Amino acid sequence: MTTPQLFTPLPIRGVTLKNRIVLSPMCQYLAVDGLLQDWHLAHHSRFALSGLGLAFVEATAVQRDGRITHGCTGLWDDSQIAGMKRIVDLYQAHGVLAALQIGHSGRRGSAHRPWEGAHPIGQEDRLEPAWQTVGPSAIPEKAGGPVPRELAVSEIEALIGDFAAVARRALAAGFDVLEIHGAHGYLIHSFVSPISNHRSDAYGGTPEKRMQLPLEVAAAVRRVWPETRPLFYRVSAVDNVVGGLSINETVRLAAQLKERGVDVIDCSSGGMSGPATLSTAKIRPGYQVPYAEAIKRDAKIRTMAVGAILDGPQAETIVSRGMADLVAIGREMIADPNWAYHAAEALGVDDPYAVLPRYYGFYLERRAKVLER
Repeated sequence: MTTPQLFTPLPIRGVTLKNRIVLSPMCQYLAVDGLLQDWHLAHHSRFALSGLGLAFVEATAVQRDGRITHGCTGLWDDSQIAGMKRIVDLYQAHGVLAALQIGHSGRRGSAHRPWEGAHPIGQEDRLEPAWQTVGPSAIPEKAGGPVPRELAVSEIEALIGDFAAVARRALAAGFDVLEIHGAHGYLIHSFVSPISNHRSDAYGGTPEKRMQLPLEVAAAVRRVWPETRPLFYRVSAVDNVVGGLSINETVRLAAQLKERGVDVIDCSSGGMSGPATLSTAKIRPGYQVPYAEAIKRDAKIRTMAVGAILDGPQAETIVSRGMADLVAIGREMIADPNWAYHAAEALGVDDPYAVLPRYYGFYLERRAKVLER
């Protein structure tokens, strides 16, 4: 039979994903001073054996104060490279490309972990003290919340340099793919959105000027990230807030990011008002796929769909119909680390066992031949 599109290779620059299934970056909030711990190795070991094409390490801060919580990973210092390389080596040893998402929390930083309520850390906390958050303008995320300090132009220039420095460390760790986090209300997204950016200088005042920071970050990262390695960029395609970012603006941003060397737009949404990935609002399967489809069509760039993609047939429909080039799976992969194998079975792949490492596939195939159902 014809191989499902979900299981066809995808070459991008000098690397080839063996299929279109991607582990979405999922924050664990269990790092210590930005350093990965044994938990992270155990977490990623579950997915290194699952037959994915590409796997992301969670959102990683480019500055100490760019973390969301005290438990967030970082790569602002060379001492943090070794822990990252351990994860990269794990994935690559099992035929999975390794990716890293890098970003800055902006005005959504200095927060407690999600299971602690995700609210801003109080100034009275001595065990894990708060820090001053920053943003494009001195506008709090929520009424009565902490007011971020408006970044000076000199600080923006330094921040761009920090993104480039982290890209160099990611290269030293051996990552195959790098992604800039420009979504979910974090710093870069807050510069793009008219909700949070009220500047009147080179970085605000018009849609074009609000796009200046992500374009400069992408260009700076691309200059140090090898031409042979893909660069992704995650967007919040729309703010889902009255007066917020529209899909048309995001299409224009995506087209300009492509000109600066971005290869894939990772299409999420929201985060300008409340959490995006842990929202309490009801969602439907594939609710963000139309954004990936629109950006792919109108900006003429590859896209990755994410958000409530639950099974193989759904993912195959997305890819085979050209709505997106890749599908990113997060919580569904936590529920089922062998998601790719089960997708191959559901789609009738001739040899679904070949998706898994041979040591697993051998035993499952042998059992299938003798099991009476």
